[in-house]
Amino acid sequence: MWLKPEEVLLKNALRLWVTQRTSGYFILQRRRGHGDAGGHLTGRLVGALDAVLDSNARVAPFRILLQVPGAPVYSAIACGELLNGSEVYWAIAIGATLEEINQHWEWLEQNLLHTLSVFDSKEDIVSFVKGKIKGLIAETTSSKLAELEEEPEKFREALVKFEARFNFPEAEKLITYYSCCCWKGKVPRQGWLYLSINHLCFYSFFLGKELKLIIPWVDVQKLERTSNVIMTDIIRITTPSKERDFSMFLNIDEAFRIMEQLADVTLRRLLDNEIFELDPGLQDPTQITKRDLEARAQNEFFRAFFRLPRKEMVHEVLDCSLWTPFSRCHTAGRMCASDSYICFTSKESGCCDVLIPLREVVSIEKMEDTSLLPNPVIISIRSKMAFQFIELKDRDSLVENLLQRLKQVNASNPVYYNSLKNKDTTSPTFHSTSVFGNCESDSTGIVASKNMDGNDAGKDGSHLLNSEELRSNVPQPGTEEFRKFKERVKESLWNDHFAEYGRTVCMFRTEKIRKLVAMGIPESLRGELWLLFSDAVTDLASHPGYYENLVEASMGKCCIATEEIERDLHRSLPEHPTFQSETGIAALRRVLTAYAHRNPKIGYCQSMNILTSVLLLYAKEEEAFWLLVAVCERMLPDYFNHRVIGAQVDQSAFEELIKERLPELAEHMKDLTTLSSISLSWFLTLFLSIMPLESAVNAVDCFFFDGIKAIFQLGLAVLEANAVELCNSKDDGQALMILSRFLDHVKNEESPLSPFKNHHTFFSDDQEPCAVTEVADLIRDSYEKFGDYSVDLIEQMRYRHRIRVLQSHEDTTKQNVLRVVIPDVSIVPEHLEELYDLFKREHLISCYWDLTSPVIERHDPSRAYAEQYRLDHQQFTNLYKLVSPWTCGEHTEVLAERMFRLLDENMDHLIEFKGLACCLDVMYNGEMNEKIKLLYRLHIPPALTEDERDSQSPLKNPLLSTSRPLVIGKANGTCCQKQLKQMLKDLAKEKDAKMEKGLPKMSQREFIQFCKTLYSMFHEDPEENDLYQAIATVTTLLLQIGEVGQRSSSSGSGSGEFTDDLQGEAAASDQDAVFSDTVKTPWKDSQSSPVAKGDWTVSLEHILASLLTEQSLVNFFEKPLELKPKLENAKLSQYSLKTNGMSYPSRGEQVKVNSQQQTSLSS
Repeated sequence: MWLKPEEVLLKNALRLWVTQRTSGYFILQRRRGHGDAGGHLTGRLVGALDAVLDSNARVAPFRILLQVPGAPVYSAIACGELLNGSEVYWAIAIGATLEEINQHWEWLEQNLLHTLSVFDSKEDIVSFVKGKIKGLIAETTSSKLAELEEEPEKFREALVKFEARFNFPEAEKLITYYSCCCWKGKVPRQGWLYLSINHLCFYSFFLGKELKLIIPWVDVQKLERTSNVIMTDIIRITTPSKERDFSMFLNIDEAFRIMEQLADVTLRRLLDNEIFELDPGLQDPTQITKRDLEARAQNEFFRAFFRLPRKEMVHEVLDCSLWTPFSRCHTAGRMCASDSYICFTSKESGCCDVLIPLREVVSIEKMEDTSLLPNPVIISIRSKMAFQFIELKDRDSLVENLLQRLKQVNASNPVYYNSLKNKDTTSPTFHSTSVFGNCESDSTGIVASKNMDGNDAGKDGSHLLNSEELRSNVPQPGTEEFRKFKERVKESLWNDHFAEYGRTVCMFRTEKIRKLVAMGIPESLRGELWLLFSDAVTDLASHPGYYENLVEASMGKCCIATEEIERDLHRSLPEHPTFQSETGIAALRRVLTAYAHRNPKIGYCQSMNILTSVLLLYAKEEEAFWLLVAVCERMLPDYFNHRVIGAQVDQSAFEELIKERLPELAEHMKDLTTLSSISLSWFLTLFLSIMPLESAVNAVDCFFFDGIKAIFQLGLAVLEANAVELCNSKDDGQALMILSRFLDHVKNEESPLSPFKNHHTFFSDDQEPCAVTEVADLIRDSYEKFGDYSVDLIEQMRYRHRIRVLQSHEDTTKQNVLRVVIPDVSIVPEHLEELYDLFKREHLISCYWDLTSPVIERHDPSRAYAEQYRLDHQQFTNLYKLVSPWTCGEHTEVLAERMFRLLDENMDHLIEFKGLACCLDVMYNGEMNEKIKLLYRLHIPPALTEDERDSQSPLKNPLLSTSRPLVIGKANGTCCQKQLKQMLKDLAKEKDAKMEKGLPKMSQREFIQFCKTLYSMFHEDPEENDLYQAIATVTTLLLQIGEVGQRSSSSGSGSGEFTDDLQGEAAASDQDAVFSDTVKTPWKDSQSSPVAKGDWTVSLEHILASLLTEQSLVNFFEKPLELKPKLENAKLSQYSLKTNGMSYPSRGEQVKVNSQQQTSLSS
C-alpha cells in the first residue's frame, strides 16, 4: 500500500534492510530475515529490533524509499540536530508480499521515473513525488469508501473543493475525481481532475502557482490514449484550441472509460437530438452518477452483443456455468438478465452464446444444491428444451426477480401453442397462432389482431398481404444438378445441427454454426434463420395483427416519406423479376410505408428500399417488416436517420481499422476519406448494392449472425484483396473503379439462383477481364484474418469516433453559417468565428444548467445550418453585454432587450447568429450615420414598446422638458435658423430614399429614451464631460426643431407662413418651407401608426444633422473600436458571469490577472 511520505533515517552502522532493486530516485528494500533460507534467527532478531526502532514498518517485509541523489541531508531528528554520516529517505510504499510491492514499483517506473528528470531542483523533485503519493492515497481511500457508502466523506470533501474552486451552479453535478498530472509543455503539474456532467476540470496548486482548466465536454474533438517522449500511457484531450495531456493516474483504464462515457453522453444529449429523444437515460443529466455510467456501459455492451431492443435494461449480470449438451460439460460464462431476456455468453469467445426471450420460458426452478451442482437453476422453454445454470450467487433473489419479470411479460404478451412441427426438424417449435395459424386471436397485445383471411384483409386489393416469400413467386430457372446437390448437402448439415443445438431462437450459438453461416445458408432456410438470428421472430410473435393495422393506417396517406418511397420503388432491384411486377412493388410499398408510419423519426431513408427488397425475397411480408425493424432499430442503430450518424461513425472506425490492419494501404492513401465514401454503401446496404445478389446474400447471412462485425471484417478483406492495385492507383476515380470491378466479380458458384445482371456495373466491357472471386473464399478469409475483433472493441471504437463525427457535423455547420454571413459584414473571419463560438456556447450554457427551459429542444440538426443554433431573449442579453461596445451601465440590459426585438423580425422570440453579427458589425465597423440609424431604430417600434420598463434617467436637469419656451434672440437667432435650414436642405438632397424607407418619425417619449441611451453610453468615457455638454446642446436644438414642427403641423398649413411663431423674423417663410418639407414626410409605407397631427416629432435627418454640429459627438461615433479584446474577455467571462448570478462588470472594470495565478479556459 502507498504510505504518506515520511522521513526514514538510515545509519551506516545498522543495516536492517536489504536493497533488492534501485533506480535513480527509488529503492525497493526487503527486510532482513524475510525470504532468507535458514534465516529464522535473523528474523527474530530483526523483529525484536522493529519493536524498538521502527514500529511503523514492523509488519511490512517490503518497502519503497524515495531518494534524491546529491541532495544534502537537511531533515532534523526530534531535537533538531543532524547525525553525521546519516542519509535521509522518504518511505512511500510498503507491501506484505513481493507481488504487491512490485506492482507499486512498476507504477513508479511507468509514471514517475522518466518525469523527474525535467526538474532542476532536488527540492522540487521531493515536493512533486510527495504530492503525487498523497494524491494516490486520497484516491485509494475514496475508492474503498465508495464501496461501502454511496456518498463517502472523501467524496463530499472533493465536492466542496470542486464547488469552491470552479464556482459552478448546483446543477453541475460532480461525477468523480482523480489525482493526476496535467502536462504544460514538458513539465507536469500535479493536481486533481474533476469530471462533472458537462465539464472536465483540473486544479493544481504547485510550487506557489495555481492552475485551473475548464474544458466543456462538447468542445472535446478527440479523446485518446497515447504516449509521448516521457510517458508511455497518457490521456490526450483535443479541443479546437489546443491539446491537453493527463497522466499518472492510479487507475488510468477507469479514468479513460469514464471520460469516454461522459463525453459520449453529453454530445449525444446536446448535439444529436435524434438520439436524445430516443434514449430516456439522457433526459435528466442530474441523475447521472458514476455507478449509472458503469451500468449504462454494461447495458450498451449487452444490447450490442445480443442485439437487444434499445429499451431493454439489464438488471443482473452474474458469473455462472451453463450445461452444454453438445460438449457434455458445464461451460463457464456470464448470465445477463434484462426486462424481457435471459442471455448467456461463455468466457471463451465464440464457445457458446444463448439468447432466451422470457416469452419462450415455461418455468424457472431452483434445484437441490449439491457439491457437484452448486446453486443450480433450471429454465425450461416451450420447445421442450431446458437450460441448467449452476454456480449462481444470490440464487434466491435472482429467481424471484426472473419470475416477477416472466409474469409481467406473459401478462402483456399472452402466447398460444401450435402443435404443428416444422418440417425437417426433430424438436417441436412454438409459434404464435395469430401469426402462423389460421385461428382468430383474442390477444390483449399492443394492437388488436385481425383475421388474416384474404377475404377480410381489406376492401382494397392493394392492402392484401403476401402470405409467402416473393422468391417463391418467381419461376426458378433450371439449375445445374451440382448446385442442387450442394444445396441438399447444406440443408442436411443444418438439419443435423438443429437436432443437436436447437432450431429456435434459444439455440446454442457456437463456432460450428458460424462456420455453417460462412458457407452460406441454404435458400430454403435463409428467411427462417434470419428471423431467428435477429430475434425478429420474437417481435413477430409478440405483436399479432400489428403489421396489418399499420398497413391499414398508413396506406393512402401522403407525406415526404411516402413521396420518397414512391420515387425509389422502381429502383429497388430493378433487374429482379419479382420487382418488375406490381405484386412485388405493392409489397415493397406496404412494408416501407408501414415502417415509416411506425417510426416517423426515421421515416424512410435511402438504401432501405434495397434492403427491404431482399428481405421480401426470403421472408413473408409481415416477417420482412419485422426483419426491417430489427435491422433499423437493433442491429444498425442510428444508421437510418436524417444524418446517418451511425453509418458515419462506423466509417470513421473503419478508417482506424484500415490504418491498424492495412498499414501499407493507409500509407499510400494519405486521405482515407476516399475509401470511406466508397465503403459507405457497403455498410448501408450490406453489400447488396454493389455485389451480385446471389453473392451478397451470403454477406447478409453473416451480418444477421454476427452483426456489424461481419461487415467490418468483410470490408477489410475486400481492401486487402485489392491492396496492391489500390497502392498503384493514381487517383480516387481509379481506386473506385478497382473496387467496383472486383466486387462485381464476386461470384457464388454454389448458389441455385441464376445470376441477374447488375444495374450498378458502370465500367465498359472493353476493359481487361477481372478475375472471379468466390464469395465463400472471401468470407472465410475475412473470418480468418480479421475475425478477432470483439463486440466490446467495436463499441469502444464507436465511442471515440462518435465524438469525431458529431464534432465534424458541428464544424460543417459553423463553416456554412460563416460562409453565408462573411459577405454581409466587415468583421474579419477569425473574429467572426470566435463570435460564433461564443454564440453557440451561450446556447449550450443554458442547456447545462437551465433544465426546465426548452432550449435543448431548439437545437435541431435537421434544420438549415443558420437555424440550428438560436438564442432566446435572456441568452441574447447575456451575450450582448459581453461583446457589445455600447455598454450603458444598468441601461445596457434595456438596450439589449430593444436590440432583440428589433432583430426578431419573424416574432418567434429567437435570434440567429447572422442577426447578432450584423448589428455588431454596425457598432464596430459602421459609419456614423449607420450607427445613428441603428440607435434610432432601437428607440422606435417595434424595438421600443409602450409597456417597456424604463431605467431611472441619469439626467438631473430639465433639458427634456417641453415647457421650455423657444425664444431665439435677434442677435444670434437668425444665424441659428439659417444654419439649421441649410443643414436640413443638404440632408434632404443627399437622402437615400431606399435606405430611409420605412423609418417613422420619433415621438417625444421615444426621443426621451433615445437621449437616455446617449447619456448612458457616454458614462465613464475619457471625454465624458465634453460629451455631456455636446449632447445637452444637441438635445436643446432637437427640442426646438420638434416644437417648431409641432407648431407648423398645428397651423394646418403644409406650406403657409408661420411668422408669428418666430417673433416676426424676416426669414420665417423660408424657415417654414424647410420645416414643412421635413415634418410633412411621414412614410406612407411605414407599418407604424402615423403620428397624430400636431404631435411633437423629430426625424432621423434632424437627429443626424444635429449630432454633426458637435465635433466631440462625431469623434465618439467615428473612433475605431476593436472587437478582439471584447472577444478575449468574453471567453474568460462567459462562464464566470453565468455562475455568479449574471453580475456583469461595468465598462470601466479591468480584468485583473494575478501573477501567481494562471487560469485557462479551453474552448
